[in-house]
Amino acid sequence: MSGGGEKRQSTVREYVDSLLVTVILALFGTTFLVQAFKIPSSSMEETLLVGDHLLVNKFVFADRNGAGWGLLPYREVRRGDIIVFKYPFAPYQHFVKRVVGVPGDRLRIVERQVIINGQALDEPYKIHRRPQSAGNFQDNFPPSEDYFAYGLEDEWMGELARATRDDELVVPPAKYFVMGDNRDNSQDSRYWGFVDRRNIIGRPLIIYWSFNASRSSLRYSSEAAPTAAAWDNLSQFHSRTRWSRLLRLVR
Repeated sequence: MSGGGEKRQSTVREYVDSLLVTVILALFGTTFLVQAFKIPSSSMEETLLVGDHLLVNKFVFADRNGAGWGLLPYREVRRGDIIVFKYPFAPYQHFVKRVVGVPGDRLRIVERQVIINGQALDEPYKIHRRPQSAGNFQDNFPPSEDYFAYGLEDEWMGELARATRDDELVVPPAKYFVMGDNRDNSQDSRYWGFVDRRNIIGRPLIIYWSFNASRSSLRYSSEAAPTAAAWDNLSQFHSRTRWSRLLRLVR
């Protein structure tokens, strides 16, 4: 009888040990390797759509002597990289944008054309959805001293003036200038400033799921909206899943 009890205890211990190992590996993976991220806005269209669910590679930009212990692939942040980072004025918020300027770059925008170190930047990924307007804040950057733009952070205005030399913005060390691919509908470095290297979380690797979420909640009362919208999305899961975007690499 005692032998059977010991066997059951051993089996239970094995299950507990396996569960603990699984939990530890999962925590390690989400802490150091990958993180799930959902696109909440249209600022990166058409590259990334609202409802795209991403896996973010967290170790690719990690310190060589940090989380990867020198064993994982590592490289510097490059111009053209899409990055996930902590918003400078509210670190609990995570943004996704494209790196346009790296440390030391001299940057300006003239009639929507980004110019880096005197050379026009080739940007096949960007889109514009409104007519071009002479003197518009979004179309020409850095702006003049008497500019005003909705959503501009006050602290950025002073830093912008200090970082501007001869009508060009000079990107400081360990800082990055980022913009959304949907240039006319993106709150980015033009409005709130540089991204600090320490605030970069990682690089989106793959779209593991994409869902065109329902807006049916607008048709219901505030109390019923969440439940009604959830049921509406569940009932149309197949039709609203963007199957062609599944497992698509992010570039």
